[in-house]
Amino acid sequence: ALADTHRIIGDVRGLGVFFALELVTDRATKEPLAPYGATSPAMNEIVAASRNEALLIFTNYNRIHVVPPCTITPDEARDGLARLDRALSVADHYYSGQ
Repeated sequence: ALADTHRIIGDVRGLGVFFALELVTDRATKEPLAPYGATSPAMNEIVAASRNEALLIFTNYNRIHVVPPCTITPDEARDGLARLDRALSVADHYYSGQ
């Protein structure tokens, strides 16, 4: 559902409660939101917005790794995803694709 809302999400993959969001500037070309081996203003904004939402996320280049505790409740998961949704909104304007 987040990928439907945020076009900067180029791919979602994972297993169980461990998953990653690959962030891109264009879904067709899969151009990463941050270059390999570095960060970008967009990623820095997402990290700052996540902190403002009381989320501790792990980023690696253009990916966000989400790893909640295995004991997370459905309500906690919904709340965390809502916070992540708001944090991702700060970088939506970096999307350059169609």
